[in-house]
Amino acid sequence: MELNKENMRKIRWLIAFAVLLYLGIQNLAVVLKYVKLLWGLLLPFVLGGAMAFVLNVPMSFIERHLFGKAREKNNKAGRTAAKLARPVSLVLSIVFVILLILIVVLVVAPEIGTTLVSVGKKVEEDIPLAQKWITDTFSGDSEIVKWASAIEIDPQKILDSIVSVLKNGADNLVSSTITVTMGIVSMAVNFAIGFVFACYVLLQKEKLGKQVLKATYAILPVKVVEYQSHVCTLASKIFASFITGQCIEAVILGSMFFVTMTIGRFPYAMLIGVLISFTALIPVFGGIIGCWVGFFLILMVSPLKAFMFLGLFLILQQIEGNLIYPHVVGNSVGLPAIWVLVAVTLGGNLMGIVGMLIFIPLVSVLYALFREWVYARLDKKKVKIS
Repeated sequence: MELNKENMRKIRWLIAFAVLLYLGIQNLAVVLKYVKLLWGLLLPFVLGGAMAFVLNVPMSFIERHLFGKAREKNNKAGRTAAKLARPVSLVLSIVFVILLILIVVLVVAPEIGTTLVSVGKKVEEDIPLAQKWITDTFSGDSEIVKWASAIEIDPQKILDSIVSVLKNGADNLVSSTITVTMGIVSMAVNFAIGFVFACYVLLQKEKLGKQVLKATYAILPVKVVEYQSHVCTLASKIFASFITGQCIEAVILGSMFFVTMTIGRFPYAMLIGVLISFTALIPVFGGIIGCWVGFFLILMVSPLKAFMFLGLFLILQQIEGNLIYPHVVGNSVGLPAIWVLVAVTLGGNLMGIVGMLIFIPLVSVLYALFREWVYARLDKKKVKIS
């Protein structure tokens, strides 16, 4: 390698990076401490960025369809529409999200309460029947009969046990309550700061985008900035398409379950429909989770209906997987099925449910970039593979 001025500069940067990496590894505890501190400081803005990205999807839709033609007019009404388009669209988006959350809470919360009460009563009623069945079936085995006869569910005894545990652990409960309360307050403050930050970002996203672009052009080489812009545009498109398509697909699937279960007179049709709508937001495994929860709830009422529900689930899943998902979500994510499974598994292991939602579009972006790089290399080498 020729030791010219450019190469010497690269070598200096490489040496500096190696030294910093060595010092960081040697003082890993200190580095992690400051990383945790930095993450705590940046958390409200990270939350705000996430909220801004999610709210931008309905806001852009409302702004484009409600004010699109009005803003194009070159008169006073057009200028007024241009000024009001962004704030009105943002307010409508926030109201839409709040109403959606309230509807779900008002529908699901009472249904869950009713379901828990009915399941508890059903279990209490079935205990004597189970004891009789065990006694009749295992009449020759006295130990099993004694064990079955000893099974008893008394709500008053359960309540007394809970009160006793609370009394004995009062000190721990107080300290835990203080810790949880401080955590909730901290979370609420972070959420409030993030929400305000998200509103500022959405109201001035074009201006902020230009400022960031100017700063990156001033700091980084032109080619790096152009490639960075390409990556950001690709990521934004894939994430927005994934969120929109996944939400629409989940609503359609939940509605299908609600309608078919209502027609078939299945119990808990509304609760299971809403539950599957939420779990379907988790790709691959979400529907299966909703299915088994629904199966357990229906099993408490009617075993026959529970197994009929499994058959209904398999049919609707086939319709959703082969007809609805390809047309609603389409190829916007552009990730083969095997990599979707890998992304969901990795995301779930690393970050739980949130990781499952994030990793599919993230892996899709990496997959698209890698595919571009592969094709560019093949073109450079003049290799054609059909």
